[in-house]
Amino acid sequence: MAGRPREFDREEALVKARDFFWLHGYEGTSMSDLVEVLGIASARIYKAFGSKEALFREAVNHYEKNEGNFALNALKQKNIKDTISQLFADALALYTQANHSYGCMVVSAASVLGEENQAVLEWMKAQRIARGQSLVDRFIQAKSDGQLVAEADPKTLGQYYALVLHGLSVQARDGYSKEELSQVIHFALKNLEQYVVNA
Repeated sequence: MAGRPREFDREEALVKARDFFWLHGYEGTSMSDLVEVLGIASARIYKAFGSKEALFREAVNHYEKNEGNFALNALKQKNIKDTISQLFADALALYTQANHSYGCMVVSAASVLGEENQAVLEWMKAQRIARGQSLVDRFIQAKSDGQLVAEADPKTLGQYYALVLHGLSVQARDGYSKEELSQVIHFALKNLEQYVVNA
């Protein structure tokens, strides 16, 4: 009589799947990869998570509520300079972890997908757009609070700093050092001073 299959920790399995998706991307991860990484049969993966796509979506949501939550925390700063400084500092720490320099999961895990995976691509695209819009909204609030000079354009500033943030993710994944990325951050923060009141 066969023994009962060993129990598995769902949260632990989700984190393992998340990290594999984060490193290899959605299409670079097969069900056989997940079977090997999670150490359980595909039938149990389907039972626990529904499908590869459902598991991926849950993994991304897990990332955004945990590692990726640094952006929301930075946006809560009252001063716009403190907001952008904390945003970049926390991003740099996450993107350049030793043996885990994967950049941002939302940026890298599904930026280009085949036609059969367009639903995933559109969902991830919406996540990235929402992140950029959150920065635009934060600069709009800063302008309303009198923290920016009259000629400052909140939309352009928000889009610019979102672009820098996403670029840091790509370059961290490509192997740029923390020191090299820190220089980029220093330049971006220096550039902000001309738009901030009493900089």
